[in-house]
Amino acid sequence: MIYLAKKDKEVVSLKEIAKAERISVDFLEKIIKDLHAAGLVIAKKGAFGGYSLTRKPKDIYAGEVVEVLEDIAPVKCAGCRMARMCSSKSMWDEVKESLNDTLYSKTLKDLIK
Repeated sequence: MIYLAKKDKEVVSLKEIAKAERISVDFLEKIIKDLHAAGLVIAKKGAFGGYSLTRKPKDIYAGEVVEVLEDIAPVKCAGCRMARMCSSKSMWDEVKESLNDTLYSKTLKDLIK
């Protein structure tokens, strides 16, 4: 996403991104599929096809990207039968809130500076 943000509205192939970021095209295909489904990237088909951001880098928060690709909850309390009496649950809730605050305070534009 940072690579696409640096390219502004240019359509970029997966091959180019994979080469620049030193990751496999196969791995990138899985990531881009999720980002596309979440509405963060748009796909252009054809000989000069590729991907670009659906919004300006200043309008996409790091938290949006991370939530698509990762589970940002440090601990899974949902469904835990001990959650109501867990003495550390409030701490983990604070950790998650702090992480969310940080991730949603940065945009892709911030990250490419």
